[in-house]
Amino acid sequence: MSTNPPAECLVELAARKQLPHHQYTDPATVEWIKAHRPDFPEAPQPRLHAASQRLLGRAAIPRAWLAEPRLWHSLHGVRHAIRTAALAAMLAEATGMGEAETAVLVLAASVHDCRRLHDKDDPGHGHRAATWLTENSEGVWDHFHLRTTPQAVEQAATAVRLHETPYTAFTAADRADHSRAEHISDLLKAADALDRYRLPKLSWWPDATHIRVSAFNELRATAFDLVVRSETAHLAGADSADAVLEALELHRVVR
Repeated sequence: MSTNPPAECLVELAARKQLPHHQYTDPATVEWIKAHRPDFPEAPQPRLHAASQRLLGRAAIPRAWLAEPRLWHSLHGVRHAIRTAALAAMLAEATGMGEAETAVLVLAASVHDCRRLHDKDDPGHGHRAATWLTENSEGVWDHFHLRTTPQAVEQAATAVRLHETPYTAFTAADRADHSRAEHISDLLKAADALDRYRLPKLSWWPDATHIRVSAFNELRATAFDLVVRSETAHLAGADSADAVLEALELHRVVR
């Protein structure tokens, strides 16, 4: 298989530093991802408890929650959101997080990019999403069939706000906020990073040096396979949400 994609696919555009503001996967990019599969170490097969599976059924958030509807099917759209939520739930179970905290984490993962304006760096999108989440908490918690509490809203909003900020760039205020939602914030950062296998440049793929979750490496192979399977299914015509949920079933993460 050739690993040199044709012109105008995302990989080629990334190499030329000409990626557009709104980026959609393409067959050549998915083939390039598959051709560059890392040599993953053996790791236990992840599973999700019933409560997490129910939450993932709600992770396909309403399109109206997006600040930019064109991102629904893009690299930061609903497929990324559901995969991040699923990976967050797996990390939660791997690290022994309780059911209530896991629910807050999955909710936060599902909306962490909802106020993005485009698929490039978009500084401040985490802060915008955190503000939106706080202002719309009742509707969001209702969507997930959860009971809202001030503490849960604060923890979710903090994790969403900090997900785009490297630990090395934390201000004193960031560190104070992080200390009040440390576990949820760390797992959201890790889950978001694990889904970077969808990106069209190897240097942008997951890097454990920026993560503080020990179970991160155990889920690399799962994260890679979820990207390949769900992106392939979407290109074949599957709805974005269905593409990810079916990929999770094929991977025997959910049943």
